[in-house]
Amino acid sequence: MKYFAHETAIIDEGCDIGEGTKIWHFSHIMSNCKIGEKCNIGQNVVVSPDVILGNNVKVQNNVSIYTGVECEDDVFLGPSMVFTNVINPRSAVNRRGQYSKTVVKKGASIGANATIVCGHDIGQFAFIGAGAVVTKHVPDYALVVGNPAKQIGWMSEYGHRLEFDNSGLAKCEESGETYQLLDNKVSKV
Repeated sequence: MKYFAHETAIIDEGCDIGEGTKIWHFSHIMSNCKIGEKCNIGQNVVVSPDVILGNNVKVQNNVSIYTGVECEDDVFLGPSMVFTNVINPRSAVNRRGQYSKTVVKKGASIGANATIVCGHDIGQFAFIGAGAVVTKHVPDYALVVGNPAKQIGWMSEYGHRLEFDNSGLAKCEESGETYQLLDNKVSKV
């Protein structure tokens, strides 16, 4: 096998799992999922049918990734965070054909116990604080916290808060890379 699955993990038929991926205790990978290379799926994780995870996605313990979610490469999903996939769920009403799509873009991090309400995309290298409840789209490099989540700043690709000078430039303290803030959008220079 090109990937590792703990003996207690359940992997349904029709899944495509990339080389070097690890799936840990009591996790359930449901039918027709596509999981990239070098992913780490923690303990007690549910990956619902048709979910797509890119390469090097880190999923911490107790995470539920429901149908309609797509995570691009290098995404981090913190412990016990959750995605939803129906905007108005009711036990007695079957809405399986009404799942909303949520895309988590390359390099984004979602903190522990955060909730991502379906239909709201998370931008590249965005940083969702622990416990945040995301109820709208999050821009690239944005730092959001709270319930409902509000943007309080910008983050570098290395996960450091960016402090922009009067010319709209900021440097990451770890990588030394320069970023530009222009028209309320951040890009790497």
